[in-house]
Amino acid sequence: MLGGWNKKARSTMNKITTLVGLSFALFFLIGLATTLTRSMMISFFDVLPVYILMGVAIVMMFYEAFFDKE
Repeated sequence: MLGGWNKKARSTMNKITTLVGLSFALFFLIGLATTLTRSMMISFFDVLPVYILMGVAIVMMFYEAFFDKE
């Protein structure tokens, strides 16, 4: 009886820590990309590859964290 509760608690804690870690990484990557657009000498098209790479990295993080369970 206690073993089932322990497994459920462990699964919940893994989900919570995954969400916290993903949110920290997400805030960092978005902050990094937005600080590049604050400069007057850098246009949107100069930063567009950075936005694309950040988007790909974020999608890969979410895929690996939630859907790649083998």
